[in-house]
Amino acid sequence: MAVFFTSDPHFGHANIIKYCNRPFASVEEMDSAIIDRWNARVAPGDTLYCLGDWCLWRGSRSIGEVAESYRARINCGTIHFIWGNHDKQGRRDERFQKQFQSLHDLLEIDVGGHFLVLCHYAMRVWNKSHHGAYHLYGHSHGSLPDDPTSRSFDCGVDAFQFAPVSLDEVADLMGRKAWRPVDHHRV
Repeated sequence: MAVFFTSDPHFGHANIIKYCNRPFASVEEMDSAIIDRWNARVAPGDTLYCLGDWCLWRGSRSIGEVAESYRARINCGTIHFIWGNHDKQGRRDERFQKQFQSLHDLLEIDVGGHFLVLCHYAMRVWNKSHHGAYHLYGHSHGSLPDDPTSRSFDCGVDAFQFAPVSLDEVADLMGRKAWRPVDHHRV
């Protein structure tokens, strides 16, 4: 069983193609490409953490119905979800919420010997950051410059060719950084 991270698929959101300069001619092409890339990397027995902004809701169907239609196309059996700024309707829809094993505003996990803080938004410091904890975020669609001295980065689809990043890849990327701990306790 492997662990993967991603953020900001924005399924069904046609304008995100223009806003983020995504290389797709239509929302259907975008949705299919993202789902295909997820399914190529993440097996049914794996765990995926999605850091927000699942899908856009329009028309007569409920947000839960829309979320369920995308979830049904994804092979991964276990998806934990961190709320994003575009998930407001999902917070009020039980059917939306049932698509995920757990729902969080911020999540701290210890997996594979690594402590990670997962949030939709980027932070400059986080719990245990001065001890080397990792921080993964989304929201910025790959537009924030990477800080080569910080153990954090944007794991969103726009930053990783529309595919999830594995825990091993996270550890490798973090290990290549010239990490300098900021110990706010000594200020």
